[in-house]
Amino acid sequence: MVGATGRVTGRIGPGLVGEVLVHVRERQGTEAFLAYPAVPGEVLPLGTPVVVVEYQPPRTVYVAHALG
Repeated sequence: MVGATGRVTGRIGPGLVGEVLVHVRERQGTEAFLAYPAVPGEVLPLGTPVVVVEYQPPRTVYVAHALG
């Protein structure tokens, strides 16, 4: 799960619980996860490409802006 990429579908930022759609290779599909910023204070608006930095089962991830 760590290293998987996705897109923000619900704004992520300080004091907010956002949402991302992440491609999960193991299940060969895209799934929604609750998301928090991996970098404190970072704001990730809708549509931002992200990478999963930390995964907390069952459906929570910490993400950072993906380069490129």
